[in-house]
Amino acid sequence: MVRKMLLKCNKIFHAKRWFIGVLFFVFLSPLSLYAEADSGRGNSGATLFIYHRFGESKYPTTNVSAENFREQLAYLMMNNYQVISLADLVSAIKQQTPLPEKTAVITIDDGYKSTYEVAWPILQSFGYPFTVFIYVKGVEEGYNDYMTWQQIKELQAAGVDFQDHSYSHYRLGDKPTGLDETGYRAWISTDLHKGSRILAEKLGYRPQFFAIPYGEYNSIVMEEAKAIGYEAIFTQDPGSVGLETDVFSIPREPILGNEWSTLAHFEKVINQVDMPITVLEPPPHPLKTDKISRFGASLLYPERYQTGTMGVYVSGQGWHRAKVDGNFVYYDSEMPLQRHINRVTVSGREKKSGKLARRTWMVIRPEENQ
Repeated sequence: MVRKMLLKCNKIFHAKRWFIGVLFFVFLSPLSLYAEADSGRGNSGATLFIYHRFGESKYPTTNVSAENFREQLAYLMMNNYQVISLADLVSAIKQQTPLPEKTAVITIDDGYKSTYEVAWPILQSFGYPFTVFIYVKGVEEGYNDYMTWQQIKELQAAGVDFQDHSYSHYRLGDKPTGLDETGYRAWISTDLHKGSRILAEKLGYRPQFFAIPYGEYNSIVMEEAKAIGYEAIFTQDPGSVGLETDVFSIPREPILGNEWSTLAHFEKVINQVDMPITVLEPPPHPLKTDKISRFGASLLYPERYQTGTMGVYVSGQGWHRAKVDGNFVYYDSEMPLQRHINRVTVSGREKKSGKLARRTWMVIRPEENQ
C-alpha cells in the first residue's frame, strides 16, 4: 500500500517537474533552510547518501534499482526532508551554522553511465541537488560503462556538481610493495594531482571536494589529500554528519546491494545521528601489527547518552558493551584483527531523542609484504 502511494506521488512529481524545481529554489534555498533551523537543538546534523550504479542488476553489490531510488527520494519529500547541496553542507560545518532537523545530501561515486541515463531523470523530477565524484581515468579513457565528457558537461550545464574521485581509483590505503613512506606519499600525490588537473581542464574549475576511492584510507592518505588543497574529504564510513564532524573525514551512508538499497535500510540510517568524539584508539595511522588491545574514543558530550547503551563494534569481532572511564568508552580485545580492512564504531542511544548515535573510522591491518 505504502509503495503504491509513493509511486503515485512520484508520477505527480514527474508531471509537475518544473513546479517542484521552482519550489525548491524559492522556498528551500540555503538561506531559508538555515534561517528555519532550530539553533537551540543540541545535535544538529544531516545524512549523506552515497550511490554508485542505478538499474544495473548485473552489478548487485554496487547497484540500486530505479524503483528503489524513486521510492527513497519520495520518502524524503513526503517526510519533509530538506535535500541540500554538498557545498552548503560543508559551509554549514565550517561556519557552525545549525542545520534543519531533517537534512539529507545525495552523492554519487564514479560517474557510471547509469547516473546519466537512470538517476539524472529521476533526480530532475524531484528537483534535488546532488554531487557526482568522478573516476577520472574511467571517463578520460572512454570506458564503456562510464559517462562521456559530453554527457558530464550537459549535466554540469544543468547545475549538477562534479567533484574528484582520483585519477586511477587506486586502493590508496594500501602502500604498494617496495615503496617506503616517501615513495608511498609521492604515489598518492601524483595520482590526485593528475585527476584534479584534468577535472579542472574539463570542467573549468578546480574540484573542491575529494571522495576516497573504495573509502579506504589511513592518516597518510588524508594528509596527502589535504596537501592537494581540497576543502573537504569524504569517506564511505557509515554514519551521520554533525557540526562537530571533521570536514576532512565526512562519513556517507552507502545505498547499495540487496539489503542496503531497500527503503527499510534507508529509513533506518536516516533516523540515526552523529556521535561527536575525539581521541580515537587506535587512530587511523598505518598499523605495524594486527594485535590491537583496545578500541575506543572519548565522547565530547557523554551526558547526551542513556546509561548502559554504549557499545563498540570492530570488524570481525562484532559488537561489545563498552566500558566507561570518564568520557572514554572502550572495548579491550584479545583477538588480532580478523580482516585487512576494518571499521571501528562507537555508539549509544541519545536520552533526548531516543535515536541511535554512532561514529565510525577505519583501521587497516598491515599485509605481510608491506
